[in-house]
Amino acid sequence: MEPMNRIRRLLSDPCLLLALAGCLIAFVVQSGELGTADTMHRLQSTHAFWTSQPPVFPQEYPDFGVHGKGGKLQSWYGVGQSLLMLPADVIGTYVERLPLFTDYNGNDPSVRDILVSYSTNILVTVLTALICFRFLGQLKFKTSHAAAGVLAMLLSTTHLHYTQNLMENNYIFLLTLTGFSYQYEWLCSGNRRALLIGSSALGLNLLTRLTTGMDLFAGGLFMLLVLYFERIRGRELRDRALTYAATALPVYALFGLIDRVYQYYRFGSFFNTYFSLLALEARQRNPSLPTSYPFETPFHIGFLGALLSPEKSIFLFDPLLVLMILLTAVSWKRFSPVVKAYLITGGLLLMAYLAFYARYTVWSGDFAWGDRYVSTAVELSALLAIPLLLRQRRESGKPVWIVGISLLVISTVIQLASLAFWLPLEIYQMETLGHPTFVIALRLQNIAAFALGKMNAWGLNNRAMGEDPWDYLHITTWNFLPFLLKRSGVAPAWAVNSVCAIWSTCLAALAAVLWRLRTVLAISER
Repeated sequence: MEPMNRIRRLLSDPCLLLALAGCLIAFVVQSGELGTADTMHRLQSTHAFWTSQPPVFPQEYPDFGVHGKGGKLQSWYGVGQSLLMLPADVIGTYVERLPLFTDYNGNDPSVRDILVSYSTNILVTVLTALICFRFLGQLKFKTSHAAAGVLAMLLSTTHLHYTQNLMENNYIFLLTLTGFSYQYEWLCSGNRRALLIGSSALGLNLLTRLTTGMDLFAGGLFMLLVLYFERIRGRELRDRALTYAATALPVYALFGLIDRVYQYYRFGSFFNTYFSLLALEARQRNPSLPTSYPFETPFHIGFLGALLSPEKSIFLFDPLLVLMILLTAVSWKRFSPVVKAYLITGGLLLMAYLAFYARYTVWSGDFAWGDRYVSTAVELSALLAIPLLLRQRRESGKPVWIVGISLLVISTVIQLASLAFWLPLEIYQMETLGHPTFVIALRLQNIAAFALGKMNAWGLNNRAMGEDPWDYLHITTWNFLPFLLKRSGVAPAWAVNSVCAIWSTCLAALAAVLWRLRTVLAISER
């Protein structure tokens, strides 16, 4: 009986149930593909760390790659996500060489890609669920409200799309929120170890994308605003600031140095960035490019495009941000000091990202669902939307509640729709349809057309897809591994059937875990 009692206790722990839900969500949404060429390039850099393969193949240039020391082609990305994928890449490479997969090798999705995408996305999603629950608890939300906030983050923001498509976004979100959570723990308890952990998480972000330096500043601003709203002044404020600086700045400097050493290893300089090298080689190939390339876009186009364009608007792709703005407008005075501090920090961080990428040559993030460059900041800003809606339900009034639930439903539908097909589908279609195009409406139309067997209305042709038959195969099936394997017709029937059975079982298990979580939270509210 003791093992059964232990299992019952474990299945009554909301934190464990949320972690299990995160694991199952990440599992069932995978396609087995890495999602985009960006991640494929980062994985190739991973592979180059421990094999004789180059980080960039010669045939990929000039579409990708920059010449580094000795004229060797190098990736222009940071090392962070490549390091994250390293263990899975090593394991996946050796698994792929097993005799069992001899007849399948050379096909997509590859065994290595499947193992990398599944293991990495599951790890990041589980850790994200745990840190979101921890942080919301630190902000004094009830357990049920915090759990609802975690599920809303995982299922009702663009976080879900990037759980299926392995870009760096969710990893950056995880590290930034971890930094906020542990630095806030230090602020409340004086625990220097917590400050060290939080600073390390934020510093680790620098290895993924240098622009996450804005997240480091946001962490310090969050601490400062909490102290301000709690009326900490004078000597105590000065002592806290000195302690913070003495702990955090050396950590940030260490990770900054690691990034610079990696830059020197590739390009022979501690001080340049891949932006400058990319611009130099691009202008050598095309002298007509402006001297400001790759930041030649008029500011208003990139800034307003991220806010208002039907193809990339952050309000369309993450409607919970609209809810957060609404709640802030009607309930600001009732928010706690730490909630106020967090919302101001999140808003300023979002504005900083919008402003930085507004002039970038591909401010929209190009092949992405929404504006991927700012989606992490959007998700951070929207994190408190559902917990605050639940906490402020009585004070905010019935109209706000109705609008809030409606936005939650709409956002969830949008995120689920983002999983249905490979993300370039609408981008290919827009080459025929033109711009602007309401991408979300087009995705819903595509889902209906595919379900009704009317794919001919999609208006696709080989020219739009770069004459790649695999692209056509990929976008003409539901973007989940069982359907993709079946559509390709390469994997043996037993393997396809086994994958379908496992996928269906995990989908049922996810429903059971969510129902169990609902029951546990209902009991805790009594």
